[in-house]
Parts: sequence; structure tokens; C-alpha cells
Amino acid sequence: MILAATLCSEKVSRDVCEDEAGCFMHGPTFMGNPLACAVANASLELLLSSDWEANIRRIEAVLSTELLRFSGIEAVAQTRVLGGIGVIEMKVALNLAEIHKQFVAEGIWVRPFGKLVYVMPPYIITA
Repeated sequence: MILAATLCSEKVSRDVCEDEAGCFMHGPTFMGNPLACAVANASLELLLSSDWEANIRRIEAVLSTELLRFSGIEAVAQTRVLGGIGVIEMKVALNLAEIHKQFVAEGIWVRPFGKLVYVMPPYIITA
């Protein structure tokens, strides 16, 4: 089940909600399905009941150390980390379909996108 939220100005919100249906018409794709909302609430409760800030700092430290090892590879332009997100930027765009298959075959869940490979581990991951 999909759940999403969009933040916008009051003017944009009025235009979307009050004007005639048009290019900004809101459909049911991301509406608040009760199951998706219950899962989102449970996820928020789990997050807020943990020391999530310490977990992010711990993940950031591990990513900073481990991703730095990729810096010496010729095809890698740069590695960077911000909080719980690690990125390996390649010098050229990746063949996303092929590299995604390789990641899945290795049991690795990452998000390749153009020249970037994002790693966003769950906050409960261990080193």
C-alpha cells in the first residue's frame, strides 16, 4: 500500500483543491489507505521510541569509514555521507538495469540513479 504526503503553500493547495479538475487534479493513487496509515503510525511510534539520533550518528560514522574505501576505484568520482545516507558518485552514468540485478544477486538493497548509488540503511542496522 502506498502512502505519501505533499507539502505546499496555501495558494497552491487552494488551486489544487478548489479549481476545476485539470493538470493538478488529485487522484486516489496516494490517498490515505487505512492499512498504509496504520503502518505509518506504527513506524513513527517505533522510530520515536528508539534513540534514533544516536543510531543515525552511528550509521553515519560507519558509512563515512566504509564508503571512503571506494574512493580509490578509478570509476568512482566521489563518496559522501550525510546522516544515514551514503552516496557513491561514479564518473559516468551506470547501466541501472544491469547493476540493479547485480546488487539483488548479492543481497544488497541500494538505489542506483544515473551516476549515483545511494545507500540508506534502516536505523536499526548493525555495523
